[in-house]
Amino acid sequence: GVAADALFAAVAETAVRSRLAGFKPQDMSNTVGAFAKAGVAAEALYAAVAEAAVRSRLAGFDPQALANTVWAYATAGVAAD
Repeated sequence: GVAADALFAAVAETAVRSRLAGFKPQDMSNTVGAFAKAGVAAEALYAAVAEAAVRSRLAGFDPQALANTVWAYATAGVAAD
C-alpha cells in the first residue's frame, strides 16, 4: 500500500544518505533482506550496502549475515557486475 511504499522509500533514503552510519552487518543484512522479501526495488540501498560490506572487507559479517545478504541480492535480482 501507499503507507508501506512511503516507509520503504524513507528507510532506503535515510540509510543511503547516512552511508549506513550506525548499521552493523546484521542490520544491513536484515534491511536488504526485508526489501528483497517485500519485492521493493532499491538500487541505491543495495549499492550502498555492497559498498559498505566490501569497504569493511566483510568485517563483522558472521556466516548467517553473509548468507542472508547474498540471498537478498539474489532474490531482488541484483546482478553482479
